[in-house]
Amino acid sequence: MKSIRILPLAAFIALSSLVGCRAHNAAVSGLTPVRLQLDWYPQPEHGGFYTALLQGFYKAEGLDVTVMPLPQYGSVAQLVATGKTDIGLGSSDQILEWDSNELPLVAVAATMQHDPQAIMVHASSPVHDFKDLEGRTIAAQTGATWLKFVTSRYNLHQVKQIPSTLSIANFLANPNYVQQIFITSEPFFAKQARADVRTIPISSSGYDPYRVQFSTRDFATQHAGVLRRFVRASIRGWQEYLRNPGPTNEYLLKLNPALNPAQEAYTAKALRDGGFVTGDDATGGQTGHMTTARWQASYDQLKSLGILHGPLDPATAYSLQFAQ
Repeated sequence: MKSIRILPLAAFIALSSLVGCRAHNAAVSGLTPVRLQLDWYPQPEHGGFYTALLQGFYKAEGLDVTVMPLPQYGSVAQLVATGKTDIGLGSSDQILEWDSNELPLVAVAATMQHDPQAIMVHASSPVHDFKDLEGRTIAAQTGATWLKFVTSRYNLHQVKQIPSTLSIANFLANPNYVQQIFITSEPFFAKQARADVRTIPISSSGYDPYRVQFSTRDFATQHAGVLRRFVRASIRGWQEYLRNPGPTNEYLLKLNPALNPAQEAYTAKALRDGGFVTGDDATGGQTGHMTTARWQASYDQLKSLGILHGPLDPATAYSLQFAQ
């Protein structure tokens, strides 16, 4: 996850200093300490975890959860794999790639049923589908696997990629600009600048990974009960956040001064209306759940693209036992 603003250093240091304090408090209280590593600075896209923390859902499960922002230049995969944290946030395609590179990681629950990443174009743009990217330049994350899938599926040969930035300044200045974004973030700032935009979800191309919570295989085996309780409380947190994001958003403002209330409200609404967390079941019944079919489809896509570097049984990259 990301924001187009950067968390001030002082705020990041303050956030990091809470980690040791909470670990000490957990030991005193008798609760089981659990460290959750975010994939960015605190954002509304993490709202369900913070809601579970604030509403006492983790505590009710006997857990004292520390939520940690991602250090500058930090790798969630490496932090989890080396035991510096217990649970990390990522995506199902990343888990498959990491596992093929011999990182023993396992996804334990879905944070989001669909990834909110998309491409954003101006309303006047002739780009209405991914096939329309032929002959165009797109600002995208370096090495973006979804773009490799799109160029392969739509038989595109003349797509130029340039690095995306944490800004929409170039987009606003160029009516032909195509940019990779999060539906829950950049469109808000574009509209604030009075730009009329359209978004095309990456999931609509057929490339549709989960966003997931993951641990090492050893941690999942040795602490299955802890993970089950963590996932259960997190699901409750997400259901409550989507119902009433206000209190958590107020707390997030204290953690990340780069946010603002209007942006947070936009993100929460986009998460709810887009069904990113709940999927097709608006009642929330799918929250946290994953299916073997989706994982197999993602594995097959990555395999066909030559992304996976070693032998891998996709069934070892995830477990369905924790979100029940």
